[in-house]
Amino acid sequence: MTEIYLLLGCNTGNCNENLENACRLIEFRCGSILSQSSIYETEAWGNKEQPDFLNMAVKLYTNLSPENLLTAVKGIELEVGRTASEKWGPREMDIDILLYGNEIIELDELKIPHALMTERRFSLEPLNEIAADFVHPGLQKTILQLLEECKDNSEVKKRKHKHSA
Repeated sequence: MTEIYLLLGCNTGNCNENLENACRLIEFRCGSILSQSSIYETEAWGNKEQPDFLNMAVKLYTNLSPENLLTAVKGIELEVGRTASEKWGPREMDIDILLYGNEIIELDELKIPHALMTERRFSLEPLNEIAADFVHPGLQKTILQLLEECKDNSEVKKRKHKHSA
């Protein structure tokens, strides 16, 4: 079993329902969710001409290989309602594999730790809530240290009300 961290994001459709459905499918297909962050309202990153996102991080243990995990989360995105969109465009569901244990994976279709994770406040804020002391295997810094050093000043705020995802 490998400890992994995923980031879920949505900015079109019923985002609360999409996050709940994605969490349910992750538990069914990938492994039991051990902890999850609050839901964060975040400014769009990359392509700012779109609605804000709802993002959350989840921690789970999985028996899936990194490649099989990628296949599973891409299938979950489609099942939750993701449709084709431009790079960094609006989406019904986006699931990024942020960390896969202490492994560093460099494949054409998969880079773990996630290549842009340390540049994105919307990734680091929710991840910090559930894994502040986790050490990034490549940079040898904790998630908290990476968040403190992050130059992204996009607005990321914790939602006031509790979610049921």
